[in-house]
Amino acid sequence: MRRIILWILAFLITAGSAVYQRVTGPTYPKKGEVQLAGKTIKYKLERSHVSNSNYLVEIETNDPQIQGELYWRPYQNKGEFNSVKMTGDKILRAELPARKPLEKWEYFVRLSKGSEEVTLPGPNVLVIRFKGDVPLWVLIPHIIAMFGAMLLSTRTALEVFNKPAKFYKLTLWTLGFLFVGGFLLGFAMNWFAFGEMWGGFPIGNDVTDNKTLVAFVGWLVTYYFVKNNLKPGLFAGLAALLMLIVYMIPHSV
Repeated sequence: MRRIILWILAFLITAGSAVYQRVTGPTYPKKGEVQLAGKTIKYKLERSHVSNSNYLVEIETNDPQIQGELYWRPYQNKGEFNSVKMTGDKILRAELPARKPLEKWEYFVRLSKGSEEVTLPGPNVLVIRFKGDVPLWVLIPHIIAMFGAMLLSTRTALEVFNKPAKFYKLTLWTLGFLFVGGFLLGFAMNWFAFGEMWGGFPIGNDVTDNKTLVAFVGWLVTYYFVKNNLKPGLFAGLAALLMLIVYMIPHSV
């Protein structure tokens, strides 16, 4: 019964970290609402899109008198914005041109009715990053393996509450899932999305790749201490805490 409770607790912690990472990441869609001429207009603007198609920006106004314009320019470019008038009756639409993988646009939408106007998402521009289309046969196993690694990492640390505690197999499973998800499938993810297999240390400074490397090294060190029975509970706990901190860093920073 105790083992079942520990697995449930590990699952809840993993699920919580997954939700947090999802909603705080820089590629999560920006949602909100604005007031214009007494009407509430809700919007959802993407911050990630595939490179093989333009991004269709849609704003539902339910008011044919509201007009809109879409503005964009290259990321961190201080030049003038390109713009296009949005078309449609109660749903305004305009296309944001596609870019190559890893390239980005800054963009925003301006809505107006008479003398009143608002900008979406507010005073700041949005940044949208383009990427290649990752096939599901890579994406789904990658997600399963990475959050399986988080689940096993947490469960290994919670093994300290079992008597006798058995850390060895759980540590091996954690390392295995992390290696497959973060490196083997991670290489494939990067290749399809950005045309490179690895962008972290020592080649580059990609945060997602680097945090995977940090977590793996942490568990590799822990494996040594667990195998030699040198305070395995302490090092499993430290490695799991490191893993949790790594997962708290938003994905695709």
